[in-house]
Amino acid sequence: MARAAVPRRLTWQPATVAATRAETATARTLVLDVDGWTGHLPGQHVDIRLTAPDGYTAHRSYSISSAPTPNRLGVTVQAVVDGEVSPYLVDVAEPGDQLEIRGPLGGWFVRPPADARPALLIGGGSGVAPLMSMVRAATNPTRLLYSTRSPSDALFSAELATAEAANPGLLAVTHVYTRVTPPGWPAPPRRLDANALARVAWPHDADAVAFVCGPTGFVETVADLLVDIGHDPANIRTERFGPTGG
Repeated sequence: MARAAVPRRLTWQPATVAATRAETATARTLVLDVDGWTGHLPGQHVDIRLTAPDGYTAHRSYSISSAPTPNRLGVTVQAVVDGEVSPYLVDVAEPGDQLEIRGPLGGWFVRPPADARPALLIGGGSGVAPLMSMVRAATNPTRLLYSTRSPSDALFSAELATAEAANPGLLAVTHVYTRVTPPGWPAPPRRLDANALARVAWPHDADAVAFVCGPTGFVETVADLLVDIGHDPANIRTERFGPTGG
């Protein structure tokens, strides 16, 4: 759709890498300082653009994983083999580096502070990144169901465990491992199924909203399962990602 003028939030802005933090062997969080950044809604994303010395540019979209704050945001990036942008962000970028960002973007897959409904957050792999923004900003009861291949693939594990212990009435976290489980785990590796969802989901009369994020196949399967166990489709919000240039 053509626009007569581009709003400021959709223009490219300079951003400075303030800090980096390894989340797994192949994922890293970058903390970005952006002058004039007024914050975001949990669940939104930004575009990040890199420019090579010869002028070549490439940009990709990344979910914001931090809670809303002025002048600063965090994005969590999973490296894509042979990608153009993610390998630099995960393996090369360091404090002081300059990037460009555009955003915040997205208005459907968000959890506004004024929404008092309890939330069920369901993430697959790096799809937990926008859900982590919701967790960090949560003021209403929140349940997170997080599916990963193994414990070493799980993002934010230590922080989630600490937050759950510190906020037992606010946050509950459940992990599902599809290939490798931790030592002593009470169940074998398995894919997320209707039984696992039913054990974690809010009662049907709780007027809860569900957010599902992950690879396309994961999101479609989980959304169908939520409907099968009785959730109102109008209260299920999804965000999916597929193969890209990385």
